[in-house]
Amino acid sequence: MGNCWVAEVKTDSPSNIVFASGRNSKHGSKKGTVLSASSRRVSASSVPLTPGSEGEILSSSKPKSFTFSELRTATRNFRPDSLLGEGGFGAVFKGWIDEHTFAAAKPGTGLIIAVKKLNPESFQGHREWMTEVNYLTQLSHPNLVKLIGYCLEDEQRLLVYEFMPRGSLENHLFRRSPYYHPLSWSLRMKIALGAGRGLAFLHSDKAKVIYRDFKTSNVLLDSNYNAKLSDFGLAKDGPSGSKSHVSTRVMGTYGYAAPEYLSTGHLTCKSDVYSFGVVLVELLTGQRAIDKNRPSEEHNLVEWAKPYLASKRRVIRIMDSRLQGQYSVAGAQRTAGLALQCLSMQAKRRPSMDQVVIALEQLQDATDMERTPKTELKSSGHRGSGRAHNMPRRKISVDVGNGKVARPRPAASHLNA
Repeated sequence: MGNCWVAEVKTDSPSNIVFASGRNSKHGSKKGTVLSASSRRVSASSVPLTPGSEGEILSSSKPKSFTFSELRTATRNFRPDSLLGEGGFGAVFKGWIDEHTFAAAKPGTGLIIAVKKLNPESFQGHREWMTEVNYLTQLSHPNLVKLIGYCLEDEQRLLVYEFMPRGSLENHLFRRSPYYHPLSWSLRMKIALGAGRGLAFLHSDKAKVIYRDFKTSNVLLDSNYNAKLSDFGLAKDGPSGSKSHVSTRVMGTYGYAAPEYLSTGHLTCKSDVYSFGVVLVELLTGQRAIDKNRPSEEHNLVEWAKPYLASKRRVIRIMDSRLQGQYSVAGAQRTAGLALQCLSMQAKRRPSMDQVVIALEQLQDATDMERTPKTELKSSGHRGSGRAHNMPRRKISVDVGNGKVARPRPAASHLNA
């Protein structure tokens, strides 16, 4: 797993750079404004089609083919009070079906589903609908959202997923409301590990897929906060044979795209690793990757946070203040170090997702990761926690840039609150 395939391919000019921006709703992501380097709207027809024809999709035995009438009934005619969220694809509605026959069921009975309905005027359009069906039909993993079925009828394009009751990681991190309680340190690390495993599977020899749109709004959570990747409309097959990358139009979301992908259009699995590093920083700080409401020097979270991530002494200053007392200084430092490696400007120096997963597993298993003694933190005038007074002498190495991940060594003593 985590294989970063090797090679060279004919380069397409990345002159047209398509990005998504905006805030997300309860369940789906809101793509918002679409921008290009030439300030022109790029049509969905210009997006390369992932291998797989409509005939191949329709002949697959895995997803169920729903009629539009069935899904209209299941969602109560797509009523506003069934709306879970809206995104670049369209709107996502809550529905109910019989868990055995998949026929529409009465609200509150049977299996709850999430139905994503394509907006006919959507920028993403039919081709990305096809891409998502192709990938989720072929791929199955505990950390990928499950595709139950689809609807392809006249102009209607819909996708039917398992319902993820806790919504997106984005909402839990950034939305301030009584419904969303601040995620604890242990839950953040659990979610990071689950999402990392999903990416590692996609990069494996079994799948060889580059996700291309890893961000908090595409990480959905089940009732037990298990993370699952969703929205595969921008995913691409990884390079084949001796090729090292895929050349493609630059598409994604502001703040998450890898620098070499932005400058060349060359896409590799290390592009996903960079995006994962951005999300790790969001988990540490509780701040969005891009936020124009912050002071100008902090608009881009990664650019602002990097000097702090690189300093064992200063990293505590940028930690989410809502986490105070829940983590050890050593744990924060090691997680920050891993994020920094993922964010390396040189793609070759980033770890593979397999290595990232191993590092996160070790961090979770460490005896000094869970909670910081109150005496260990001293109040500062920064974003939350202060500096450490007592540091564990034995450390876990998360230096995975050289291809090695050290096995964990226990701390001399447990840290308790």
